[in-house]
Amino acid sequence: MNGDNFSDAVLVVLGHGSTQNANSGAPVYQHAAELRRRKIFAQVREAFWKQEPQIKKVLPEISTPRVFIAPLFISEGYFSDEVIPRELGFSEPSTPNLVKGRGPHGALRPQPSTIFYCRPVGTHDSMARVLLARANEIVERFPFPRAPKPKDMTLFIAGHGTEKNANSRKAIERQVELIRAMNLYAGVQVIFMEESPRIADCYKLAQTKNLVVVPLFISDGLHTQEDIPVLLGEPKKAVEQRLAAGQPAWRNPTEKNGKLVWYSPAIGSEPHLADVILERVREAAKVEN
Repeated sequence: MNGDNFSDAVLVVLGHGSTQNANSGAPVYQHAAELRRRKIFAQVREAFWKQEPQIKKVLPEISTPRVFIAPLFISEGYFSDEVIPRELGFSEPSTPNLVKGRGPHGALRPQPSTIFYCRPVGTHDSMARVLLARANEIVERFPFPRAPKPKDMTLFIAGHGTEKNANSRKAIERQVELIRAMNLYAGVQVIFMEESPRIADCYKLAQTKNLVVVPLFISDGLHTQEDIPVLLGEPKKAVEQRLAAGQPAWRNPTEKNGKLVWYSPAIGSEPHLADVILERVREAAKVEN
C-alpha cells in the first residue's frame, strides 16, 4: 500500500449480485468496507449488476478525476468482458482495450472523469494465496482429531465450468497450476460442476485418503451450499434439512468412498481478497503513467 496515491479517485467494487440470494452481495460489502478503512481512495462504493445499488445508478453520482471499477468476478467471461462493458457504454471504437481492463478509458458521461475498468479479481495470480488460505483454514478448524499436513492431502479447486466460454476454465486452471508449482500438497486438481473432470470424479482422482475441496466461487449460494455437497455424495434431503435448520450443508470432515473430505465455504469472504482488488487497481493505474 505504500506509495499508493488514489486520493483523487473513487473505487467501485462491482459484484454480480442476485435478486434471489440475499447473501450474494456480502463479499462486495466486506471488501469495500476494508478498503474504505484503509483510507486509500477518496471514496469506496459498492455496486452490482443484478441488485441494488446498480452500477448504472452509482456511476453518475461520482465526479472525481478518476474512477476505478473492480469486478469481483471469478473469470474473464461473458458478463465481465461483454455484457457489462457494453451496457456501460465501453464498447465504442475509442475504447478498444476496455474489455481486457487495460484502462484508462473515456468517461461515461459529460464530466471530467477517467474510467478504469479493471480485470476481474479472480484471474489475478495472487488468488492462489486466497485459495490456500481457505483450504488451510477449514482443515485447521476441523482437525479430527489432528489436522493432516498438506503433503498428506489432495487439494481440489471446484469451479462451475461451462462449455460456452473457454476463459471460464482458464481462470481456475491457472490457479491450480500456480499452487501445484508450490509443491505443498500431494496433489492439486481441478473439478467442475458442468465440465470434465466432474466434481464426483474427485474420489478417483485423489492421490491421498484426505481431500480438501475449495469452491472457486465469490459467494455462498445454491451452487456451493446445495449443488456441490450433493455432487460430492451427500443425500439431497439431508443437505436441505441441514440448511433449513441453519446448519452447514457439509460436516467437516465427512468420510466418502474411503476418503476423508473437508469442504470449505466460497472464497469470497477470504480477507486477502481486499489486497487482490487493490492489485487490480494498481495495474490499471500503471497504464496511465
